[in-house]
Amino acid sequence: MQPSPWSGGGGGSRALAVLPAAAAAVAGQDVLQVHLHPAARRGGAAPSLPLQEDFVYPLKAITHYYIETSDDKAPVTDTNIPSHLEQMLDILVQEENERESGETGPCMEYLLHHKILETLYTLGKADCPPGMKQQVLAFYTKLLGRIRQPLLPHINVHRPVQKLIRLCGEVLATPTENEEIQFLCIVCAKLKQDPYLVNFFLENKLKAMASKGSAGVITEDMIKEQDSLTTDMGQPIQPEEMPSAAGVEQMEKEDDLPQQPDDLSFSLDELNVASSPESSTVGPNQDYNLVNSLLNLTKSPDGRIAVKACEGLMLLVSLPEPAAAKCLTQSTCLCELLTDRLATLYKALPQSLDPLDIETVEAINWGLDSYSHKEDASAFPGKRALISFLSWFDYCDQLIKEAQKTAAVAMAKAVRERFFIDVMEPQLMQTSEMGILTSTALLHRIVRQVSSDVLLQETVYFILGEHREPETLTDINRHPLRHRLIEHCDHISDEISIMTLRMFEHLLQKPNEHILYNLVLRNLEERNYIEYKPFCQEDKDVVENGQIAGAVDLEEDPLFTDLSPDNTLSTQEWLSPSPPVSPEHQKNDGKTEVHKIVNSFLCLVPDEAKSSYHVEGTGYDTYLRDAHRQFRDYCVICLRWEWPGSPRPLEKCNLEASFFEGHFLKVLFERMGRILDQPYDVNLQVTSVLSKLALFPHPHIHEYLLDPYVNLASGCRSLFSVIVRVVGDLMVRIQRIPDFTPKLLLVRKRLLGLEPEGPIIDHMTLLEGVIVLEEFCKELAAIAFVKYHASSTP
Repeated sequence: MQPSPWSGGGGGSRALAVLPAAAAAVAGQDVLQVHLHPAARRGGAAPSLPLQEDFVYPLKAITHYYIETSDDKAPVTDTNIPSHLEQMLDILVQEENERESGETGPCMEYLLHHKILETLYTLGKADCPPGMKQQVLAFYTKLLGRIRQPLLPHINVHRPVQKLIRLCGEVLATPTENEEIQFLCIVCAKLKQDPYLVNFFLENKLKAMASKGSAGVITEDMIKEQDSLTTDMGQPIQPEEMPSAAGVEQMEKEDDLPQQPDDLSFSLDELNVASSPESSTVGPNQDYNLVNSLLNLTKSPDGRIAVKACEGLMLLVSLPEPAAAKCLTQSTCLCELLTDRLATLYKALPQSLDPLDIETVEAINWGLDSYSHKEDASAFPGKRALISFLSWFDYCDQLIKEAQKTAAVAMAKAVRERFFIDVMEPQLMQTSEMGILTSTALLHRIVRQVSSDVLLQETVYFILGEHREPETLTDINRHPLRHRLIEHCDHISDEISIMTLRMFEHLLQKPNEHILYNLVLRNLEERNYIEYKPFCQEDKDVVENGQIAGAVDLEEDPLFTDLSPDNTLSTQEWLSPSPPVSPEHQKNDGKTEVHKIVNSFLCLVPDEAKSSYHVEGTGYDTYLRDAHRQFRDYCVICLRWEWPGSPRPLEKCNLEASFFEGHFLKVLFERMGRILDQPYDVNLQVTSVLSKLALFPHPHIHEYLLDPYVNLASGCRSLFSVIVRVVGDLMVRIQRIPDFTPKLLLVRKRLLGLEPEGPIIDHMTLLEGVIVLEEFCKELAAIAFVKYHASSTP
């Protein structure tokens, strides 16, 4: 191979000192000729490689500049260097277009074999003349972007590229930031196209050799061995057979580069991020400098640069190479940057943020985090800080969503441990009502916003813990945060109760099986809420007029003797495939007939406490449409959880164990039992959460929450039994309120906006509670009807 005409080198001005000597021997020609264009020297001889001569000309012209110039302070834009570099690029592109795909031409071979990129890197590092670093960065970017054939596998490309990467992000807000980020992003894009190439950028070869007993001695044979990995034509070796090329570069004691500092420590200091114990054990030769440089640039004061750096990281985390994923999470400060910035932005939020503002601030997209307080007509104190926090959380969420699996798990665990537990949990556990309200509103927003399955899992474990065995009253506080949040559903502050209930309502709608299992299903698994008697002929004889042995017939109950035609469903409403009327409440498969269930809920509230039939558009049919749509959505979510289609056989259940509905249902039932004495908004939220639970297509949930004819074990309660007690209390209290029904109708019309606000009505809380109760019973009836027909339709 012909010796490089640019074989001199050195860091900084040392590179310039050796360039004249190197230039004097360029291509074996006299120095006086280097500035002549090839066309002026061809004469009558037929050129053998005319395009290569055209390519060598601008190289010689640049060399001539360094020989002749005496003023190294003049900016590079005052020289011809930029145009010469552009000319070289144009020739390389032209050469590639004129040749068959994948074939390397003489100009490209010249660039590769004479290590032109190495020398350009040296000139860029020295930044002489001033601005040369920008020119070199732009040249590399255009070369990688405009040439279609793969260049990075060649050792004389990926080595200088790796070195140039180290120069990026060293200092923020420099004039070269734009060129730096363009260069880094084109490298990321190339790695996205050919993910195995990332192995060239993982600097871990030195540590691997040292661990094999080399005692840290790097021999010349090792370097030669790495050089032999890549052929002269730049054909790559398969990555699984190939040691890290970038790692060997660390071993070379090159004269043209000073020793680099500990790059990981440098990055951590630059970002003001403390490394984790795991990261702190990583040596400098395990760096992933491409990630480190991008991490530095995410802190650029130029928002556009920061977003581009985030996009570059998004490409890198998605690479499927396991070695890259491991290096990404163990040998860089990526996890620390994500979580520490989350913590910093969270702590910058005002303590007095209005929960309504947190809930209603517009949808957040991390790449569009541009906000002008002056231009915002709906601005509120802290909006800028809130948008910044939610934008960064959205970025973390999307990053984890796109990441390779092991990297995603590591990043999500870091968010849970370093942000959720260390920063958010103390805020949620505090005693200040204002602090509880604000932190719960932020948690609610996070629950609504999270979309990555992996981050959602960690968020769920943070809120609820990982326990799946049935709850008992003694271990109700095993996960303190879960216990505290459930208790907040019944807080003395109605605002805190509503916000916490809303958080749980949105949590239940997330596609994660552990949520419902942890809150409800684990306590219903054994069906020990049922009073079980083995079925025999004696029980059959007891069944009369559709009555199950041991069950309460609501139609004979004194609470339900005054039934009007409005309370029952007409024949037209029970279209096929509704089951035929049977003298028994239960069919052979054990399911209670749906019309019995529906009528039980619709008849719960006595006539004198009903007001909906006086107002148009508030009938039961409106709930049917909503229930059908919502149940279909829930079925889609639950499809992959492989829930059983029928309840667990009682013979296989441990019915001797004492039944506890669990902390969550306990609090909801207690709230439901006080529906006549609670504010309207609280009642709406409690019933909304219960209706969401009832929609889940699990047979035990359906049986426990929606079947009034389940024979409950002694001391057990169900949703239906709780409502029955409320109705019993209501019927007693109605007798004490004069003009109860007209007042009830007036309150309903006011709530619907059909009547203007007027004088305060006595017993307003009770009247509003009765209205919510009536509507809730209609909603439960609709859900039961929809679920029955969904299960009976093939």
